[in-house]
Amino acid sequence: MKTITVTINDKVYEESVEPRMLLVDLIRERLGLTGTHVSCTYEGVCGACTIHLDGDAVKSCMMLAVQADGHKITTVEGLARDGVLTALQRSFKQEHGLQCGFCTAGILMNMTDFLSKNPNPTDAEIRHGLVGNLCRCTGYVHIVNAVRAAAKLALAERGGE
Repeated sequence: MKTITVTINDKVYEESVEPRMLLVDLIRERLGLTGTHVSCTYEGVCGACTIHLDGDAVKSCMMLAVQADGHKITTVEGLARDGVLTALQRSFKQEHGLQCGFCTAGILMNMTDFLSKNPNPTDAEIRHGLVGNLCRCTGYVHIVNAVRAAAKLALAERGGE
């Protein structure tokens, strides 16, 4: 066992973990943050387990919990602040960017990181950014529309920079 300290959604956790424990299992099973999903049976191909590690989108099924020691993590539960949804979350709701919703948390995490690095993307860039997220219900049209709408909304909220 190894004791690690991680900050998840601004809360500090000190946990004793087996060296082989995956980060996604720590998040879901130990800490009860079940918005982070497992879909591809720990192969890293679906993106449902995407979180932010120090601000960057990573697949938590591809990391050991001990690798997160000392780092800051945000899960989908940590996106909204004081009950206020992000522009991306609001756009997903408005543009019907989900169907069953299973993949949505991972897409939100990935696209939040994507938009922070590319605040005014083309549809082609959005589609390329979604390559690491598998959605079995949609043709991605509404997801792309939601990301595009979020980019415009965020720009407007920043005063049209």
